[in-house]
Amino acid sequence: MLTSLNHLTIAVSNLARSVEFYQHLLGLKLHARWDNGAYLTCDKLWICLSVDAQRQFVPPTQSDYTHYAFSIDERHFADFVARLEQAGVVSWKTNKSEGDSWYFLDPDGHKLEAHVGNLAQRLASCRAKPYQGMVFFD
Repeated sequence: MLTSLNHLTIAVSNLARSVEFYQHLLGLKLHARWDNGAYLTCDKLWICLSVDAQRQFVPPTQSDYTHYAFSIDERHFADFVARLEQAGVVSWKTNKSEGDSWYFLDPDGHKLEAHVGNLAQRLASCRAKPYQGMVFFD
């Protein structure tokens, strides 16, 4: 039986650029780095950046909705978004759901999100205004 998400491995084309992005711009903690990879954490989530020669930038219009969402405290949201915008980070989607969210791309085009809120808040919002065909199981 699975107990939690263990780690994310993200294929990158340029390790130095990706470490700079994830460590310095997003604020993740760097634990180790080697020729073709790095280990970082976001709270308890372990992230591996792994150099992959096949990784190519995929424009958001040519990829699916799959993305990785990170939690952020509401007090830090506006400053975080402003810092990323100032650094030229590209936004790929406008938020239309409850809670503040900013959807952005990493240097390799991976879709990321900074989200204020949690599943309980999302479910409460959905109970008030359910998605088409939505069924609740609790």
